[in-house]
Amino acid sequence: MLTEAGPRSFDAVIIGAGHNGLVAAAYLARAGLKVLVLERREMVGGAAVTEEILPGFKFSRAAYVLSLFRAEIIRELRLADHGFSVIPRNPSSFTPLLDGRFLLLGPDPGLNHREITKFSPRDAEAFPQYEATLDRITRFVEPVLDMAPPDLAATGWKERAETIGDLARLVWRAVKLGRDLLPLLEMCVAPASRILDRWFESEPLKSTLATDAIIGAMASPSTPGSGYVLLHHAMGQTDGVRGVWGYVRGGMGSLAQAIAGAARAHGATILTGRPVAKILTEADGATGVILEDGTTIRARVVLSSADPKVTFLNLLPAESLPGKFRDRISSMDFSSGVTKINVALDRLPSFRAHPGHAPGPQHYGTIHLVSAMEEIEVAYRDALAGRPSTRPVIEMTLPSSLDPTLAPPGKHVMSLFVQYTPYTLAQGTWDDPGIKDAFADRVFRVIEEFAPGFTASVLARDILSPLDLERIFGLTGGNIFHGAMGFDQLFWLRPAPGWSRYRTPIANLYLCGAGAHPGGGIIGAAGRNSALAVLADLRRFISPRHLRHSRVA
Repeated sequence: MLTEAGPRSFDAVIIGAGHNGLVAAAYLARAGLKVLVLERREMVGGAAVTEEILPGFKFSRAAYVLSLFRAEIIRELRLADHGFSVIPRNPSSFTPLLDGRFLLLGPDPGLNHREITKFSPRDAEAFPQYEATLDRITRFVEPVLDMAPPDLAATGWKERAETIGDLARLVWRAVKLGRDLLPLLEMCVAPASRILDRWFESEPLKSTLATDAIIGAMASPSTPGSGYVLLHHAMGQTDGVRGVWGYVRGGMGSLAQAIAGAARAHGATILTGRPVAKILTEADGATGVILEDGTTIRARVVLSSADPKVTFLNLLPAESLPGKFRDRISSMDFSSGVTKINVALDRLPSFRAHPGHAPGPQHYGTIHLVSAMEEIEVAYRDALAGRPSTRPVIEMTLPSSLDPTLAPPGKHVMSLFVQYTPYTLAQGTWDDPGIKDAFADRVFRVIEEFAPGFTASVLARDILSPLDLERIFGLTGGNIFHGAMGFDQLFWLRPAPGWSRYRTPIANLYLCGAGAHPGGGIIGAAGRNSALAVLADLRRFISPRHLRHSRVA
């Protein structure tokens, strides 16, 4: 324990117990290092938390569904042994329309064909080809998540040779994509709307798929680069089935608890309610941290799972960083258009298009309350003018329909992921009385159109504006990805050119959160990759006998 008389020196100190910080801690402790994790909140998990806001109602308060989390981490850290399990969702999505029609999609090809045929037989024939193309592309991209990007700024001959080798392997794998290479390149830079328009004609299908291109982003489907966000969310798997998203049993916090359990099992110490005020630096690099209560902790290496602006601009003195690097971090795009609303219900909603309060296929997956691409564009234009969208884009999930442990018998929890709400308002601020409630009322009125009686079923609600997401979860600008996911802030450009391999301009300081490659989402790859970078560097100074599990390390 860290007490007045306890140890104040560790091999590694990790700032933040978000899922990436915990993953890094588990791998470092597994390799034999003495690890300390410091979390400013009173719970672990960062944005992957379960909170009982109302007695008996357990909410995944921020992140709410899982698919992208790396299977290698689940296997290597034996997370199932620590209570982790996922409930697959089938169907995966439900899009009700105001005219009484609806669209269900999921892992069943037969269901997809029948459902899409209701809107366009042509689209029903094209959809399997679209999914197959995405599958081939994601099989190329996914291994890139588990590697450090090539160091294009390398200066030493050994580092340059390694970079050339990495690039050659990437190019060779890309060439083997054959006819899928051009679609991959297009998805990296093109608007999602252009891609979807080439494949499909029906608005309900396109708008349902387009939400994956804008989720968490201050962008619309017509924004260049939104195609990559669409691709990003097509990756991952649940229980070995690719492209399927699921609910973590017990809420997203159960994932964080499982990772923390694995880290503690290997000897890591995790302390909550211990905010870090400063990263200590000396001539030879980072040497530890100072807590807000004045406690000094020394470490051989420091890892930060906070976002780049918090890490480099808040926790370090300006003079400790090269000017160009600091300017790059200062200019990073952290814009966000997200409000998260968590709702306690006394019954499930009954939709006009698919009536019934009993749990059914319309409740299991993500419910998309948008039926045309133009609706998304109009909502986005409102936000560009500094206004919360007049008719917001709403993604609804009802995890208690599949996991009854989240709510009292007969009751339910709902997550609403809503866009667009700009961080900075043209008139007033999110702190002004009534602003958040007025927007939530607007959201509820839209839901009421699709599910009459919904508002009367609400027992309580928790409204998290972009400003709340920043304050509660430490997300600069309320950006859930630790920085926008445009191609100018990905791969070897994340967080800055020349510093994409988890190391930073300060020796012994590493970035292990979503502000590093491969970016946002509950993936865990940044935590694992950064831990491997630390272990590779420490091998030069620590006897190999001190590092266990050398195959993974």
